[in-house]
Amino acid sequence: MPKSVFVYTDPTINTSADGDTPFGLYDADSTFVTESVEVCKYVARKMGHPVMQLEIPSSSIYACFEEAISDYSTYINNYNIRNWMWEYYGNGDKISGSLSTGSVQPVKSHGGSAVYLSDQYGELANVGGNTTLHTGSITLERKQEYDIPSEASFSDSSHSDKRIEIQTIFNYGPSAVTRFYDPFAGSFEQRNMLDNFGMGNVAPAVSFILRPIYQDITRAQAIENNDRIRKAAFSFELVNNKLRLFPVPEQKDVGDKVYFNYYVKSERTNLTPDYLEDKVSDPSNVPYKFITYSEINSVGRQWIRRYTLALAKELLGIIRSKYSSMPIPNGEVSLDGEALKAEGREEKNQLIEELKLFLDQVSLTAKAENEAAEAQAQSIKLGRTPLKIYIG
Repeated sequence: MPKSVFVYTDPTINTSADGDTPFGLYDADSTFVTESVEVCKYVARKMGHPVMQLEIPSSSIYACFEEAISDYSTYINNYNIRNWMWEYYGNGDKISGSLSTGSVQPVKSHGGSAVYLSDQYGELANVGGNTTLHTGSITLERKQEYDIPSEASFSDSSHSDKRIEIQTIFNYGPSAVTRFYDPFAGSFEQRNMLDNFGMGNVAPAVSFILRPIYQDITRAQAIENNDRIRKAAFSFELVNNKLRLFPVPEQKDVGDKVYFNYYVKSERTNLTPDYLEDKVSDPSNVPYKFITYSEINSVGRQWIRRYTLALAKELLGIIRSKYSSMPIPNGEVSLDGEALKAEGREEKNQLIEELKLFLDQVSLTAKAENEAAEAQAQSIKLGRTPLKIYIG
C-alpha cells in the first residue's frame, strides 16, 4: 500500500499483510496472510468504518496484528520457561540468530539442573565435580609450624604462587578395602611380622561374603573415618597459609610426608562445565521462537483479534490526540483521541490480565495445589464413610 494513503480503505487479498508488516515475522505463513485481510476488516468495523472515517491505513492495522501475535507468543513462551526452566538448564542448543518463528519446543527431561547442582555439592564434599582435586605434600621436620607456599610440594609447581583451597590433610595409610579381614585368619607369627613392618592393621587373608555393594562402601567409609578420628598420627590447625601439627613431629617422623588435597581457586571460579557450553544457561537463551500463527488454536486467535483491536484503538487515539479538534465548513469538530487511546490501553491490559490468570491456573504449581486439595478432600470424604461391620 502506498505510504501516501493515510485513510483506511478495505484491503483485498492483493493488499494483504504479506510484505507490509514491520518485521515480516509471519509473512511466510499463508494462514496469516489470508486472515490478515479478515482481521483488518474486523478491526475497522469495530471502530466504526464505513460510517466513520478512520485516519489509519490498513498497513498500520497489519502492524498491530503482527504485534498481537508476537505478544501472545511471548506470554505463552514465558509461561513455558517459568514452568520448565530447570529442565532446560544445560539442555539442547541455546537460541541464536534472528527472531524467526517456529513450533513450541517440547520439554525433554534430562536432569540438567540436578547434574549441575550435584557437581557443585559433590565438589565441596570431595566426591565429584568438574574441578581437578590436586595433591601436595609437606616433608616433616622437628618443628610444629610449616609455611605451605614455600615448604610444600605441589602436583604442579606453578600452584605455589596461586591461591589454593586445602580440603583434606592426611597421612597415607593402607586402603580401607584391604582391611575387610577375618581377624582369625593367619597365624600369630604372620600377624606379628606384619606388626613389625607397621602393617598390623592389614590381615594376611581376606574374606568376602556375598552382600550388597553398599555394605562394602559403608564399611570402607567407617574404617576411614575411624582412622581420621581415632588413629591419626597427627591433628592439625590450618590458619591462612600456616599448617600447625600436633604433636610436634618426633625424630623418627623426620623425612616422612604429610599429604593434602587442594583446589586451585581460579580453576573453580573460572570453570564452565562442558555440558553448559553453547547450552541453555538462563531464560534469555531458552530455544523458544515466536509461535507460527497457523499452529495457534481458535482460542488463541480470538485473543489475538481482540488484542489487535485494542492496539489499533490505542494507535488511532495517539494519531487523533495530536490535535484536539478538526476544522470543518462553518465550524470545527472535537476529536476523541485521548478517550480512544485510554479505551485501547484499558482493553489491552484486561486481555493481558485475562491471559496471565489463565496461564497461572494451568501452571505446574497450580496443578500441584489442585492435586493436594483434591487429595485432602478425598481423605475427608473417606474419613466420614462408616466402616463395614463384620459379624462372625
